[in-house]
Amino acid sequence: MSLADPELLPAADVPRRPRGRPRKTADERDDGNRRQELINGAARLFRQQGFAGTTTRDIAAAVGMRSGSPFYHFESKEALLGAVMLEGMRGALQRQQAALALLPAKVCARERLRALVRNHFDVLLGPDSDFIPVMLYEWRSVNPAQRSEINRLKDRYEADWVPELQALHAQGALGSEPVLARLMIFGALNWSAQWYVPPSGRSAKARARASLDELTTSALQLFLKETT
Repeated sequence: MSLADPELLPAADVPRRPRGRPRKTADERDDGNRRQELINGAARLFRQQGFAGTTTRDIAAAVGMRSGSPFYHFESKEALLGAVMLEGMRGALQRQQAALALLPAKVCARERLRALVRNHFDVLLGPDSDFIPVMLYEWRSVNPAQRSEINRLKDRYEADWVPELQALHAQGALGSEPVLARLMIFGALNWSAQWYVPPSGRSAKARARASLDELTTSALQLFLKETT
């Protein structure tokens, strides 16, 4: 038996093992915040440069991290893209539910649709609006498992629109069958991410400048008929 065996050493000389779980590194302690910074930075760059045109080095630099650090949080750039899309759909769903919760209990279907359209424009074009456009443009870049989870959230998001479209169709205010109308409406609204310019923006596309409230009114005038 070695003289260095702990059983032969005085108790004071035996190295003590730290109790409990090992201490986390600085990155581990700040894991949630750093992960969110990566998602936000990736969303911005994916929207500006496209998924294929953005490297993990670009994303790391945008959030002040070393080039290899994103892989501590995400196994690949594709995994980060999936996280961006999921974050976008979760946030959109939460914001939509909050917008509907603010409406009076007896509000009519037309006003509920107005709230839904206005919120959707905010999700697409308002502050922190990089996430959903990335999902729209980079849909083919995610794997089937990611796509399935994103679709589950998207279906929940669109489900809130169905009763209002059905009610408006029954009233004669919606000329098209509700399922087809929903697809057409989302197609039109989502395309605004391509051409919209905020009122304060400097661009030759002056025709595209409007507030989100003005966009909402214009969209409803296109989709709905006045009923007597």
